[in-house]
Amino acid sequence: MSVRNANPVNARQPKRVAIVIANPAVSTTTGWPVGFWWSELTHPWFAFTERGYEVEIFSPDGGRCEADALSDPRDPSGYSETDLISLGFISNPKLSALVENTRPVAELDVGRFDAIVVAGGQAPMFTYDRAEALQRTFVAFHEAGKVAAALCHGTALLRYARRADGSLLVAGKTVTGFANAEEDFADNATWEMGALERGRHLMPWRIEDELKALGANYVQAGLWRGFAIRDGNLITGQQNFSGAETARLVCEALGG
Repeated sequence: MSVRNANPVNARQPKRVAIVIANPAVSTTTGWPVGFWWSELTHPWFAFTERGYEVEIFSPDGGRCEADALSDPRDPSGYSETDLISLGFISNPKLSALVENTRPVAELDVGRFDAIVVAGGQAPMFTYDRAEALQRTFVAFHEAGKVAAALCHGTALLRYARRADGSLLVAGKTVTGFANAEEDFADNATWEMGALERGRHLMPWRIEDELKALGANYVQAGLWRGFAIRDGNLITGQQNFSGAETARLVCEALGG
């Protein structure tokens, strides 16, 4: 948060947002280490703190989290080198330390927060089937009328999130998430680089296909375009360029 006056709506009772990032994992399709995506943490963080919101970072298991390499602006690939917001976050020792010792979702008190935002990265695709506490907590936010948001591959959570009666939270909802066209682009890029054998895919399943199969109204804005959509108190963002758009809808839902 900068030194300017954020002028929160209620300085004595600021809005509180819990951002959830994925724990480190290993891809079952490539054998590569996978984690969360920097911009999906840092861009919402920046948007929220500039409005005077209080933000805390959680992960399904707690502890140290690691980002996907390509999301780091310092990575030799240069893929994210223009992401100055993430670079600033990483360069600040107090902020970067927040991902070194995240609190487990089991300790997330829904009553203390106004919204939950589940960031993506590659790890959710391989781990959120087992993240039962996160599944329950996300649904609890939604059922309490609070804002429940997810973006990019963080929307993998919607494949498993069920209400108390067993019904899928996403059924009948208008949502977005990582698009098939973007999965195709990523697969082709790794094939052309020789990093992955042609025909092998980065992801074990696809967000767009699965959400449609579960009865959701899946929409998207096109290849690598920042996009987010709100259906009641459920908010979803398309991919890693959609952090700001997702945060804007969360802020609108919270009243500013």
